[in-house]
Amino acid sequence: MSILDLKGETSVLQDVELAELRDLSFNLHSLARAQNSINWQKSRLKWLQEGDSNSKKIHGVMSNRQRHNTINMVAISGVNIEGVQNIREAVFDHFSTHFKAERVRRPSIQGLHFRKLSYGQGRMLTRPFSLEEVKQAVWDCDGFKSPGPDGINFDFIKKNWDILKDDFMTFLTEFHRNGKLSKGINSTFIAMIPKVHSPQRLNDFCPISLVGCMYKVLAKVLANRLRFVIGSIVYDS
Repeated sequence: MSILDLKGETSVLQDVELAELRDLSFNLHSLARAQNSINWQKSRLKWLQEGDSNSKKIHGVMSNRQRHNTINMVAISGVNIEGVQNIREAVFDHFSTHFKAERVRRPSIQGLHFRKLSYGQGRMLTRPFSLEEVKQAVWDCDGFKSPGPDGINFDFIKKNWDILKDDFMTFLTEFHRNGKLSKGINSTFIAMIPKVHSPQRLNDFCPISLVGCMYKVLAKVLANRLRFVIGSIVYDS
């Protein structure tokens, strides 16, 4: 795979070589999934044998945070709604009306002439990702924003970059080769953020989407590349 990647940077690969590269990448991805499954099973077995080493204090902090974030009751039209299932349905009905897509008449683009990128600009957009631009994308992200579904924010990633950089490069390299995202990498989780000290109604909450840091870094890297060529294809008017 490394030989074919290096050859693809200097010349155009033949159809046979492209097919071989895709097959090798697919096999490597399948083996990586199998290895991850084995490692996960080994970790569960080790946990059953040795137990959890987390201290009582850490468990107490996590339990207290969970109790603090739990929504026990909301007021809907003057009626107090309680119960997990009832609150879940009320939240879904309330915010589904806010984010429902409306069918509008959009202008047609038929007959319009668009600018095109040059060959060099196209090559710049599709070249393999480098460690320097990935690191720049990580450092461009605010380190103290809300963490993703995994509970990790970018400040943690920056402080442990020497350990995590290989994982980021592996993910971005696989995306560059296959043109596909790993399953669940762009999954988002809705979190309810209270806007007041003691929220009672659903209007007192602000929903935000938590997405994994890997997807954010990929989007940032692509946006940084587009920034250098967007002026060539977008008219000033």
